Amino acid sequence: MSESNQVILEMEGISKAFPGVQALDDVSLTLKPGEILCLVGENGAGKSTLMKVLTGVDKPDSGRIKLEGKEIQARSPRHAQALGISTVYQEVNLCVNLSVAENILLGREPYKMGRIDWAKMNELAAEALRKLLSVEIDVTKPLGSYTVAIQQMVAITRALYIESAKILILDEPTSSLDVNETEQLFKVMRKLKGEGVGIIFITHFLSQVYDISDRITVLRNGKLVGTYETSAITRVSLISKMIGRNLAEFDEMSRIKLESGKHISQEPLLRARGLGLTGVIRPFDLDLHAGEVVGLAGLLGSGRTETANILFGSDKADSGSIMMNGTPVDDYSPLGSIKRGVALCPEDRKAAGIVDDLTIRENIVLAMQASKGWFKYLSLQEQYEQADRYIKLLNIATPSADQLVKNLSGGNQQKVILARWLAINPQLLILDEPTRGIDIGTKAEIQKLVLSLAEEGKACLFISSELEEVLRTSHRVVVLREREKVAEYDGDVDENTIIHAFAGSEA
Repeated sequence: MSESNQVILEMEGISKAFPGVQALDDVSLTLKPGEILCLVGENGAGKSTLMKVLTGVDKPDSGRIKLEGKEIQARSPRHAQALGISTVYQEVNLCVNLSVAENILLGREPYKMGRIDWAKMNELAAEALRKLLSVEIDVTKPLGSYTVAIQQMVAITRALYIESAKILILDEPTSSLDVNETEQLFKVMRKLKGEGVGIIFITHFLSQVYDISDRITVLRNGKLVGTYETSAITRVSLISKMIGRNLAEFDEMSRIKLESGKHISQEPLLRARGLGLTGVIRPFDLDLHAGEVVGLAGLLGSGRTETANILFGSDKADSGSIMMNGTPVDDYSPLGSIKRGVALCPEDRKAAGIVDDLTIRENIVLAMQASKGWFKYLSLQEQYEQADRYIKLLNIATPSADQLVKNLSGGNQQKVILARWLAINPQLLILDEPTRGIDIGTKAEIQKLVLSLAEEGKACLFISSELEEVLRTSHRVVVLREREKVAEYDGDVDENTIIHAFAGSEA
């Protein structure tokens, strides 16, 4: 890092609220020239919102931003770029129908005699890729003809192709890069650091945090936990600060205790062997028993949701096998899973769970109708009977089953999704972050429900980013790290052991 104590960027007391959510609460951050600062935190920590405030996507409710000592407020990402703040996003946001060269120099095309100088543009683009990232490709071909990894490298080159760039924000840029491509990016980052560019690097891979950063800023639940010299904080300590704990919530939840494992079957209900998907999750073995809650623990990006999607059939594994009740599974699809008695309550209830414009009744009976087939239509009477049953069972706050689900609170929407899957009486229930974004009381209700389902003989795979919740609700805990299963423990394992597994042997 530069020996200069000069601060190139200062964000002070930034707060930002959205309807029902305090996304940022008095957050401050500083960046020095020639420094790589890692911004870390779990989902909902506020990382993306803070960067959106910096780059003009969102306007802060309070606080101020200084660039090289002068107060600024970017009106848009384009304005931020003009100020010298350039961003590379996790999702490639370029034009796949245009050539590589057009994407790199879009808005900065060289002209000759009033027309675009195509030969010069192709030459400049090829030179930029070669100089910055040591990439040799045909820049005249459409961007969409290349892999996602190459597209990401082009996005990075475009961002760096700004002579006035003072700050570079890299938001999960390595998620689609392999080891060699990531190392090449790190070489570029170190080169830019040596040239005095300040870099904010967002990643969920801890190994990368320690490989590349000078300092680490930790956010949790929209608040600043602290900023630390990378060399002065251990992985275990960093993870503890990232996951944190709300003591009031802990006191409330500690009253919920696991029942004994007397209902767990001897033979596994589901047996997965060598199951994996290239680039998504490394091959793993997993047994799930009737009457058992298995917790899936890991930091953001560890592969929790990917594992759930493969087990349910939303994503098809390219290696390994699954047996259900001793029978090999051939139909890897959501409908096939539903027919086998496997249900998935997805992580993103907005995008993959509720259907906004349908009523509570219609949302609840969706999976049941799919399992019966669309030619065996459920009568209205059956639909209302099922909806009313689960509204009562799960204590869904609504005046009637005909209320539009989009008008419910987040917690009640989550209950509706649970009701949908409980209505098909599944043998195996996969719950991906079932308590995220809901109040303490509803969390307690859902955890009690999970345990009662296990007592009834159902198998549950319980996924949560809240480690204490996983430990309290699970008979067995499986740990993932960087898209790989790394450990498996009985439910009485202590929190410290799990955190060390998160950190890995390097801790």
